[in-house]
Amino acid sequence: MKLLRIGNPGEEKPAIVDTNGIWRDASTLVSDWSDAALDPTKLSELSKVDLTSLPEIAQDQRIGPCVGQIGKFICVGLNYSDHAAEAGMEPPSEPILFMKATSAVCGPNDDVIIPKGSVNSDWEVELGVIIGKAASYVTQADALDYVAGYCVVNDLSEREFQLERGGQWVKGKSADTFGPIGPWLVTADEVGDPQALTMNLSVNGHEFQNGTTETMIFGVAHLISYISQYMSLQPGDVISTGTPPGVGMGQNPQVYLKPGDIIELSIQKLGAQKQKVVAL
Repeated sequence: MKLLRIGNPGEEKPAIVDTNGIWRDASTLVSDWSDAALDPTKLSELSKVDLTSLPEIAQDQRIGPCVGQIGKFICVGLNYSDHAAEAGMEPPSEPILFMKATSAVCGPNDDVIIPKGSVNSDWEVELGVIIGKAASYVTQADALDYVAGYCVVNDLSEREFQLERGGQWVKGKSADTFGPIGPWLVTADEVGDPQALTMNLSVNGHEFQNGTTETMIFGVAHLISYISQYMSLQPGDVISTGTPPGVGMGQNPQVYLKPGDIIELSIQKLGAQKQKVVAL
């Protein structure tokens, strides 16, 4: 299933895309795509519903973040072998984890706002993993059983804030609008193998990123198991799993976002995003 949330910020309602691409209002089935509604067992039950019985929604409305009430937005750094090479860094021996503020989350097609003082705002297309049920000390063999689904994430970054201003990466990752997610939460059964998805990103029509989740250093199952050793994962938590090469910082000369730029990104089976870059 393809799940989405429709409406103005803070007023989104749950919806489902039917097999004909029609948006259907799911608010009689769930209050939101969050908490218990994301349990894989619950999602399996919903997949049996006759979607044609649900009201149709016009497709001229805003698409919000595909998950409501995100508790944790966990990111993984340098998790693609080809991106680590681009950055001139050794591949990590264990996953590099950092957090992105949940206030950064926005809809997949909302404007991206360059923060005040920014000089090096950058893009990163990433596979997002949405947790569907509580996970603590899970094994790699069982890890994917805890996944509700997957989505496209643009892990936007202000590189000077991230790398040159002291402290942790979170400062460069958490500006408002620096976490577009969606358009859909695609349930795990529809995605299949998360390590076999192509992904790309362009700015103003020029393709910068063209990669595949196959080159992840630590795959989705490894990451879920690993993270669950250090903190419990809860329904609605999002794990952004790293980016392939082609970020602005890796260009020669380097290229960074400026007002008026158009970012377009997509991941196989998970849909596409399009954002206009604006000044604060």
